[in-house]
Amino acid sequence: MNIPPDVETLQAGWILSVDKPLGWTSFDVVAKVRNALKRRYGVKVKIGHAGTLDPLATGVLVLCVGRATKTIPHWVDTPKGYRATVRLGATTASYDAETEIQPTDQAIPIWNEAIQAELLERFTGEIDQIPPVFSAVRVDGKRAYAEARKGKEVDMPSRRVSIFSLDFVQTEGDTWVLDVACSKGTYIRSLAHDIGAVLGCGAYLAGLVRTQVGDFHLEESHSVQEVLDALSA
Repeated sequence: MNIPPDVETLQAGWILSVDKPLGWTSFDVVAKVRNALKRRYGVKVKIGHAGTLDPLATGVLVLCVGRATKTIPHWVDTPKGYRATVRLGATTASYDAETEIQPTDQAIPIWNEAIQAELLERFTGEIDQIPPVFSAVRVDGKRAYAEARKGKEVDMPSRRVSIFSLDFVQTEGDTWVLDVACSKGTYIRSLAHDIGAVLGCGAYLAGLVRTQVGDFHLEESHSVQEVLDALSA
């Protein structure tokens, strides 16, 4: 890890990729690193992340410091890679495990080439996707999740996203593992939910790892603790 040697170099711009821990918000990571930077360099510097990860997701979170914060729109727009664990035979209101899991009691189909062909046809290329109601998408100027938590019905508009590739890594039993390469704005929670709807058995996102953001890969990302230790050395 190349730690900037002085505050001038830091403020000129520093970009690093961290592996966001399970249960942390993206802002939690930013706050921890911001505090460590202030302790090391004695000044408050601008820092931001390039693309929110849900608390139940882990993986690549790109942090931009100093003048590198101007590059955040570039990293937000760049393609992303994910490994998704999809649980079949149940649904949730949030499309992940954050809300109550409701079994559907519908049979889970046995994987075959016809299922693969249908899912690839429906869910690769440019598709219209409806984001989860428990999301930060604004509807009529209000965050959808805030309205949903009040028990209000929210009419979520669909939006055009691109799924560049969809690889089925594991398709046995009620737990599937998928590798997804997609455009910005794609909700993997919605993809999991929609796959369950097509199969007729329901599904939700049981786990998510962001494996890539543009040129940044998970294998090259540092843990938050590694970053904090390096800044305190």
